[in-house]
Amino acid sequence: MNLVDLWLTRSLSMCLLLQSFVLMILCFHSASMCPKGCICSHTGGLNVSCSNANLKEIPRDLPPETVLLYLDSNQITSIPNEVFKDLHQLKVLNLSKNGIEFIDEHSLKGVAETLQTLDLSDNQIQSVHKNAFSNLKGRARIANNPWHCDCTLQQVLRSMSLNHDTASNVICKTSVLAEHAGRAFFTHANHADLCKLPKKTTDYAMLVTMFGWFTMVISYVVYYVRQNQEDARRHLEYLKSLPSRQKKPDEADDISTVV
Repeated sequence: MNLVDLWLTRSLSMCLLLQSFVLMILCFHSASMCPKGCICSHTGGLNVSCSNANLKEIPRDLPPETVLLYLDSNQITSIPNEVFKDLHQLKVLNLSKNGIEFIDEHSLKGVAETLQTLDLSDNQIQSVHKNAFSNLKGRARIANNPWHCDCTLQQVLRSMSLNHDTASNVICKTSVLAEHAGRAFFTHANHADLCKLPKKTTDYAMLVTMFGWFTMVISYVVYYVRQNQEDARRHLEYLKSLPSRQKKPDEADDISTVV
């Protein structure tokens, strides 16, 4: 073996050794950054699985290069604002089977544009901020939540025009219109303009109030007139009951003399 072959052999060995060392460092680095109670793996990107980890809140130390994040089947009750703001590569976010009650305007800030799948099914969500999903491009799953169907929810679902199956899976547990409770939003409540109901309700309330006041005033006037009529009648009867005044004899003589 000549000198060139020896040098190439040693260079190749050193290259392979260096590559293995770099991969080891990367794996160790990823493992060390993995949140407590979660399992991190590399399959087409960094996958962070925190399913069934008894988590009560979303970990704050999520690796920035996370692509798939599974936080399902925990005890998470809220999504803090901007908690995902550094996860610019996130494509799948699974928060199903938790106790989340509300989605704020900035809960998905930083990831709404990159997400391909957002799973919020089987939670306790009753309402969301009207801009909560405004920048969401991917598919959303929000079924099996105790939704309150009102103007805000109607605006939110109409803005998610690409998620045609989203509204069809929303069941109104409660609604501003009582007849929609227990029914699918898409097939029932969506046909009514829920945003005009509060104004109509206010108008009806004002009309009823004004009618009530008007009725009370008329009733008072009628009572007052009748009361005065009754007093006048009694006074007249009293006057009639008084004895007539008799003329005295001297008064009659005086009158005759003057004539």
